[in-house]
Amino acid sequence: MKIYTKTGDKGETGLFGGERVPKDAPRIEAYGAVDELNSLLGIIRALRPNKRIDRILHGIQNDLFVAGADLATRKPSKRSLIPQVGLSQITFLENAIDSLQLSLPRLRAFILPGGTVAASHLHYARTVCRRAERSVVRLSHSEDINQNIIIYLNRLSDLLFVLARYANRSGKKKETKWESPVPKR
Repeated sequence: MKIYTKTGDKGETGLFGGERVPKDAPRIEAYGAVDELNSLLGIIRALRPNKRIDRILHGIQNDLFVAGADLATRKPSKRSLIPQVGLSQITFLENAIDSLQLSLPRLRAFILPGGTVAASHLHYARTVCRRAERSVVRLSHSEDINQNIIIYLNRLSDLLFVLARYANRSGKKKETKWESPVPKR
């Protein structure tokens, strides 16, 4: 089977179910942003973070693939044929956040993105996740979507922040606090 089909040569792509839409449609932007996030998590995993981070990211990558497929499916009759992100995936993220935070110092100031290579990439993934969330929210204003995807991405960005802090803590790298340019009184 050839990887190229030439069906997108005129600026259209196919959704699950066969419908053709422009490649710059909000739905394509939304699942494209989720796909970009998934790819970035693959880069982070290639950096060989500790096993706990890698295990969490592996599960998230699978969830993001499900979210992308869900977003690529407009027809309600086809949605029943694919898995969907639901409350169990959201609960997993919340439990991971709560568990990881037990090993972290209390956050008393804003911190700058950075630290270890893995932590820096996790901070970057958090910003890509927020962009994906904005794209999905934008789509939800005009089309019917699984609202759990918005909740999932919102929670995921929080988890990515906590994972970045955890990666720095595990790598014995001190976090850099943001310094306000406004003098203290």
